[in-house]
Amino acid sequence: MRWFRKYLNWGIGGLILFIHQSICAQDKQIQGQILMDGIAKEGIIVQLLPNDLKDTSNSAGGFNFNQLSSGTYQILVVSSNFDKIIYPIQINEEDTLKEVALKLQESFNQLNTIVVSATRTQRKKSDAPVLVHIMDQKSLQRVQACNLSEGLKFQAGLRVETDCQTCNYTQLRMNGLPGAYSQILVNGRPLFSPLMGMYGLEQFPVNMIDRIEIIRGGGSTLYGSSAIAGTVNIITKIPNKKEWEIFQGLQLMDGKTWDYQLNAQANWINQKRNAGISSFISFRKRQAYDIQDDGFSEIPELNNRTFGVQAFWKPRAHQKMELHWSNIREYRYGGDLATRQAHLAQQAEERLHQINLFSFDYQNNFSDALSWIIYSGFQHTYRSHYTGTMPDDSLEKISHLSRPPYGYSNNLTFQGGTQLNWKPAFLFHDKNIFTIGAEYVQDGIKDEIQSYHYLVNQHTRNLGIFLQSDWNFLPHWTLLSGLRYDIHNFLKKDLISPRLALMFKPQKNIQYRISYGSGFRAPQAFDMDLHMSFAGGGVSRIRIDPQLQAERSNSWHASVNADRLNPHTAMGLTAEIFYTSLANAFTTREWGQDSIGMIFEKTNGSDAYVYGITLETRLNHQRRWQWEAALTMQKAQYQNSVPYLLNYSGRNFLRTPEYYGYANLSWTPLSTFFVHLNSVLTGPMQLLHMGGSPEQSTDTLKTTSTFLEWSLKVSQSFLFPKWHCRLEWNAGIKNIFNAYQQDFDSSKYRDSNYIYGPAAPRTYYVGLRLKSL
Repeated sequence: MRWFRKYLNWGIGGLILFIHQSICAQDKQIQGQILMDGIAKEGIIVQLLPNDLKDTSNSAGGFNFNQLSSGTYQILVVSSNFDKIIYPIQINEEDTLKEVALKLQESFNQLNTIVVSATRTQRKKSDAPVLVHIMDQKSLQRVQACNLSEGLKFQAGLRVETDCQTCNYTQLRMNGLPGAYSQILVNGRPLFSPLMGMYGLEQFPVNMIDRIEIIRGGGSTLYGSSAIAGTVNIITKIPNKKEWEIFQGLQLMDGKTWDYQLNAQANWINQKRNAGISSFISFRKRQAYDIQDDGFSEIPELNNRTFGVQAFWKPRAHQKMELHWSNIREYRYGGDLATRQAHLAQQAEERLHQINLFSFDYQNNFSDALSWIIYSGFQHTYRSHYTGTMPDDSLEKISHLSRPPYGYSNNLTFQGGTQLNWKPAFLFHDKNIFTIGAEYVQDGIKDEIQSYHYLVNQHTRNLGIFLQSDWNFLPHWTLLSGLRYDIHNFLKKDLISPRLALMFKPQKNIQYRISYGSGFRAPQAFDMDLHMSFAGGGVSRIRIDPQLQAERSNSWHASVNADRLNPHTAMGLTAEIFYTSLANAFTTREWGQDSIGMIFEKTNGSDAYVYGITLETRLNHQRRWQWEAALTMQKAQYQNSVPYLLNYSGRNFLRTPEYYGYANLSWTPLSTFFVHLNSVLTGPMQLLHMGGSPEQSTDTLKTTSTFLEWSLKVSQSFLFPKWHCRLEWNAGIKNIFNAYQQDFDSSKYRDSNYIYGPAAPRTYYVGLRLKSL
């Protein structure tokens, strides 16, 4: 037994020594800091290989990896906005602590940017089978955009136009098609109703936007069959670090009209980084602008207040909940400036919008191969409004004053859905993501002016069921295919819409894409159908043809995207051709006239087609010079002539130029100073000019001239590391050469739809921004 005790003691001692050495061998750590221009960066994900450990930099930019043994490691930092970092590090036996400092550098390559709009799943932009364009917060600030509409005009294939001289409602045209052919989403949800579509582009302040993702064409089944021209996804800010920002801006239009804006935004995130909240508020007050000094405005008075929150919570590592709520209150008044009592004005449009937007998402990633999303949202708009002119006849004037044409609109949109993403490894070697889901959208609007006997009472309901496959079936090939089955209460039968997109990626920086999508528009009232306008002293309206049939579409897109990268320069070229055919295309024709004014009717015209090409170039040299430009050349026509007015008809789409584009040039000699020059080009287009004003006695079809709008901005920042903040001033001129329309109609007899060109005259501006580092 003595020998047994001896060996047992040796064994216990050896075990204790082994455990001690093992513990000592794993007591090493790496501490690091993420810096950019000497400033600590929070919220950057850092990965340690080969252990596959992850940490996120804190407010001091610090990260930490503990309980490491000696050996060779790599620190990996991959972020969509910065150059990739691979930092090798060796831990020797005698080391207990290794300290490193990693310097981030802003990337001039967007190929690795993560996008979600193409398939509703996160993936690199260069790997998405559908071409996605991105406009981030920095791009919006560079062009000094006050709202969504001012930013979108600097995107290829997009054109933002103002369609009313009195109220200035706007619409987004994509690839030659009017606004109702595009779908605008808020965080992937179709909450932009037909009523919201008239003024919503101008009501969204830029400080609530993280980025905008734009898809031209209908290559995905996930976003509804009405996304014929494309999709614009407004993604609001999700906090990933503690930060705050305050901005004040002042604009002077044509030396006589002021426009003031105040924005504030703050983000908070807890230490565990599993919960955070982002809040924002925006105020804007703009005076009315009258270019002709005739007492009637061309740009309306505006008073806007917007605030909201975006929050997330991760109860577990694989679960996430997101909530968004925003409230918009906007007052606008345009027309006769002699009085602010609309019913006493010679001509006026007065609008008071009160809008609430809410959305909720829950996502559960059961594994890398299976995830489930459930989502819902609603928007409610209450609008009180006035649209009218003062009659000349004394008896009609008494009737007008006794019962002025005030009205109200009540609009409620509800949306809910679910989506399951499954990547079966045993079927397609982990190369195919199946998406199946259903989405229900209900929209109800009641718009009434009792004195006009005007009433729109429309309730639409649509249930969409979709199935999609995102298959990387060969090393360089990806096929996105799907079907969408829609049940719409305005359709006589259910519709199936197939969508296909194929991408060939022979090299990392080259992608060839082709896509096909079919869709429809239900026979209902859309945004412009709800707008009233003025002509000849009367109020014109649009009625819906009782026999109106659904419009069907087939769209083809093909593109090539090539980028060339080296340590100092990034350059790229994108070329896209597109073709869309419309069966039973909607058109508007003169229908008649009553005591109030002209009545137009929305009806089916002949079939139509839109085709064209978009070319894009981009260059970033040493992060000092940045250039991007795009030009779209297109043709949009009906197959047969359609009536515009009783005496005018034609095949061309009205208000649709055959070429348009933009260019941006930035010079950044220092990280704290830059100069930005941009321009927007719009070619000739046809539009109606109704008679009745002193300048225009008869109805006519007008062809506009080409116009080019130039703008310039200078900005400088000052860093205050001690107070952890940055102060920036900027100044500039929009529409330098004043390419603003010069032939507006005057007086209450003007045609308010006769408007084209830039949204504002020459405008000087200054701004001051204070933000955290």
